[in-house]
Amino acid sequence: MRVEQRQDGENRQNAIISGVIWKQLLLFALPLLIGNLFQQLYNTVDSVIVGNYVGKNALAAVGSSMSIINMLIGFFLGLSTGAGVIISQYYGADAKKELHDAVHTTIAMILISGVFLTFCGILFTPAILRMMGTPAEVMELSVRYLKIYFAGILSLMIYNMGAGILRAIGDSKRPLYYLIASSLVNVALDLIFVVCFKMGVAGVAYATIIAQTVSAVLIIIRLIRTTESYRLILRDLKIHKIYLLKILRVGLPAGLQQSIIAFSNVIVQSKINGFGAAAMAGCGAYTKVDAFVILPFMSLSLAGTTFVGQNIGARRYDRVRKTARASFIITLIITLTLSVLVYLFGPVILRIFTKEQDVIHYGSYMLKTLAPFYLFVAFANVCSGIIRGSGQTVIPMLIMVGTMCVVRVIWLTVMTPIMQDIMVVFLGYIITWVLCAALMLAYYLMGSWLTRYEKPQPR
Repeated sequence: MRVEQRQDGENRQNAIISGVIWKQLLLFALPLLIGNLFQQLYNTVDSVIVGNYVGKNALAAVGSSMSIINMLIGFFLGLSTGAGVIISQYYGADAKKELHDAVHTTIAMILISGVFLTFCGILFTPAILRMMGTPAEVMELSVRYLKIYFAGILSLMIYNMGAGILRAIGDSKRPLYYLIASSLVNVALDLIFVVCFKMGVAGVAYATIIAQTVSAVLIIIRLIRTTESYRLILRDLKIHKIYLLKILRVGLPAGLQQSIIAFSNVIVQSKINGFGAAAMAGCGAYTKVDAFVILPFMSLSLAGTTFVGQNIGARRYDRVRKTARASFIITLIITLTLSVLVYLFGPVILRIFTKEQDVIHYGSYMLKTLAPFYLFVAFANVCSGIIRGSGQTVIPMLIMVGTMCVVRVIWLTVMTPIMQDIMVVFLGYIITWVLCAALMLAYYLMGSWLTRYEKPQPR
């Protein structure tokens, strides 16, 4: 059994550092994509059920709450990204002891962070909702949903960190299997708690945290049972300062990027809230459609990070640039196709969430405005993932934060008092997506993120 498991790990690694790049990139990204699709079922099924069985206010509460959740967990998921880069490079270099210590530092870090985030989320939820200008008719439901969600958020963080470790060593299939199991549990419990027991948004929240716990347990069991060098040994859980600093050096900028951009989305949500519950519900329903559209390029971004990290660890620098080119071409084809499909059929899809015409109006308005510009945000994210795999995260962070947060907030602050139209909010997305893509392309073409590795290195 040990021989088989070791050989599986070696085969996955060899495919990444020596196989046909576009083919291996797709094969690696496909489980990520399918897994992300199932992960999106958590909130999508929640929204469909509350929209149809509870009402418009419940749909608004669930939809608007996600910007807060993403803001608070984005920082720690960014740290997970940093850990994945370090682990993938050690795995590519076959540095077993360093890999072992990095894995255990990562798990210990996320456990401590998860407990901290649980208490902060529960404590500050009402205050944050008030700062966002949440309407009175939605406030009680939003508070109830978020407090229950944060009570179980440690499981979500454990799963994402464990999945990040497996992806870093080239295993993108097992996280998919665990997500499928978790998603099925979530759907079943949503129906039981909301439709049968009439528990409303509380039932949706309980279903989500129970499902998240299932995926967390499965991922931990896998890490404990493997015989490879990334095996989790509970008594070895410890913060190793040297690896923590390396993870923070790469992950801190990524974490700040995610949390700050998510914070800007909280501000965007506060502007949408000013147009009433129908706008909140409609735009919230659109974000569920949007979440599925962005999955392919987010999966390619994650795959690109792993490919670049392992090939740098193995000193296959020629394959790094080839990985980038393959990622860009695949992203172009997929994103253009999905943009057309969403533009044509998005309004029909929105009817799955609600039959109320005012809600559908706002969702369709947002969808048709943003769909033609998906290629820009897709390119920016894939390019960021490629560069991040080299360990360079500061410049991508500054570009993403500067455009998608600073510029977006300035736009909203200046323009919303002048033009009382929700289109102003939508234009904020378009302007920042285009600017971010242009700056990311410029930094990529400069090549400084990779040239430091391509110089002769002492062995």
